[in-house]
Amino acid sequence: MKIVIPGGSGQVGTILARHFHATGHEVVVLSRKPAPTAWRTVPWDARTMGSWADELEGADAVINLVGRSVNCRYTPANRREIVESRVRSVQLVGDAIGKCNRPPRVWLQSSTATIYAHRFDAPNDETTGTIGGTEPNAPDTWTFSIDVATSWEKALDSVQTPHTRKVAMRSAITLSPDRGGVFDVLLGLVRRRLGGRAGDGRQFVSWVHEHDFIASVEFLIQNDTMRGPVNIAAPEPLPNAEFMRALREAWGVRFGLPAAKWMVELGAWALRTESELVLKSRRVVPGKLLEAGFAFRFPSWPEAARDLCTRWRQRVR
Repeated sequence: MKIVIPGGSGQVGTILARHFHATGHEVVVLSRKPAPTAWRTVPWDARTMGSWADELEGADAVINLVGRSVNCRYTPANRREIVESRVRSVQLVGDAIGKCNRPPRVWLQSSTATIYAHRFDAPNDETTGTIGGTEPNAPDTWTFSIDVATSWEKALDSVQTPHTRKVAMRSAITLSPDRGGVFDVLLGLVRRRLGGRAGDGRQFVSWVHEHDFIASVEFLIQNDTMRGPVNIAAPEPLPNAEFMRALREAWGVRFGLPAAKWMVELGAWALRTESELVLKSRRVVPGKLLEAGFAFRFPSWPEAARDLCTRWRQRVR
């Protein structure tokens, strides 16, 4: 296949590009800052039409991952850039697809599991899940994250691509042993004996192992019945306290210093990020994938944590 990945130079894009290149597919990453890679990288500005659009002609799949990182303080300027970078790239990719004589068969558009309500009582799937909704008296940053997700998907819905199937990937955090990724950060806390629960530890963590993320993307490309929003998350989300306990056990550490809510808030301010990324309960399950027969290699976190710890050790040796 030929697979074009706008915004594919980040962690998730690199995971996908590395896999598809290694398995013999043609990979083209569209990047604002092209760097030497084993696959081909084409420059674009993610704002205007250009020669990069020729790469979409006859492609099998487009996987759009463009979006300014939410790992920042939600200042007015950052909020504007977070929303505009996502909506604008969707419109731009849609326009480019519309100009193709041989448009891509499928367009996988990045979205987020954060679109669902903060809840503990039941999991959110694509059919029965609650879109939006936050904890009473929650800061407006929580509402903003939901607004970002809904604006992202509305932009995708508004683009007409009659010959290209569209899928909104509502992804949970993708965990891999790569340097600088989310797992690397979490394991760093555990290794420094700081990996205890965050807040009261009741908030659910939705996650997906990189192997299952890659396999899910392949499944979505190949299965013509999959369209619309699809949750990409392991089927067993778990509370933050249990999540961190399993990670400590996988690493062989008994104790992790817990962080009270005020400590999380202070730490987020010091690191120039938002506590919502840690404190919001994300209880998301992959209803459509399971119904379609997708089988997870790592459905439960303890097994996934052991695999990731082993591979992290191998990477740093």
